[in-house]
Amino acid sequence: MKYKRIAVVKRGPPENLQIIESDLRDPVAREVRIKVLACCVCLPDVQVRYGLTPAIWRDQPKVPFTPGYAIVGSIDAVGMGVTHTSNGAKVAAYLILGGYAEYVFVPEDKIIPIPESLDPIQAVTLLLNYLVAYQALHRSARAKAGDKVLIIGASGGCGTAFLDLGRLVGLKMYGLASKSKHATLAEFGATLIDYRTEDFVEVIRRAELAGLHVVFDGVGGDYIDKSFALLRRGGVLVEYGNPLSMRGLLRVLGRTLVLDLLPNGKRIKLYGASGFMLFHRKPFLQDWAILFRLLQEGKIRPPISGVFPLLEAARANALLESGQVIGNLVLAAPELLNS
Repeated sequence: MKYKRIAVVKRGPPENLQIIESDLRDPVAREVRIKVLACCVCLPDVQVRYGLTPAIWRDQPKVPFTPGYAIVGSIDAVGMGVTHTSNGAKVAAYLILGGYAEYVFVPEDKIIPIPESLDPIQAVTLLLNYLVAYQALHRSARAKAGDKVLIIGASGGCGTAFLDLGRLVGLKMYGLASKSKHATLAEFGATLIDYRTEDFVEVIRRAELAGLHVVFDGVGGDYIDKSFALLRRGGVLVEYGNPLSMRGLLRVLGRTLVLDLLPNGKRIKLYGASGFMLFHRKPFLQDWAILFRLLQEGKIRPPISGVFPLLEAARANALLESGQVIGNLVLAAPELLNS
């Protein structure tokens, strides 16, 4: 039996994503086979296609390879020694690579339990974007009601997750986004700043004379120094973007060391989900469980700009690269699209 997956056959633009067929094998010992129901489409998928992998990765994947950071699906078969799950169970997996496929193979100890009642299309947005935002808010910054915060890149998948979760906490939020996206983002209650026509530093300095408690930045570059200057004494700048070169990583680390030594009580904290996940799985499972519960209870509402058939990943990637997306893009199995 064959199954289909999407592979990067050559570095470069979305048209280099092509459908290929592979033999559908049985799972090996302590492994499960998962029929993919939904897969998120995110910036790391684009970066790895161009060969721009985070500096913390030792090696770039060799072409051809299948992108796809995280999936939600149902267990289709189990290997010998699998004891904690069974066929038909709805699960999630944080893969980093491999999710653009009809089936994936995952060690039993790497699957993530997920409530059966959740919509896979909504749930898959929590595995990366909402996880990053939740952990940056609660584990890195320890944000609390009334804190004044800035979200750089407020319209993207992580940015809208910050807005959604920040609204729940009761933060006073400022967000950078192009003017065309302000109307859609207004529901989160943030003060939106058009980074193309406004000087966000001046806008916030006029509005918050004492400075900000927290800035969340996934862009880096010049934003590091500008954001740091907006913090009040004791404020925190959380950098959650992964530098795409060793030079970029060293620059971020260097600026962090220099700025943290200044006698003003301000700090920079670096956050990276994929790296920390290798060593600290338990907090991730705890936080995913919280996010799944918030989704079940209707307390969070992941914005989804588009849902594409699973094998139309090239079209979804092209839309993501266009810069027109607000929130998330998802690939979905035919049965979800036809239901």
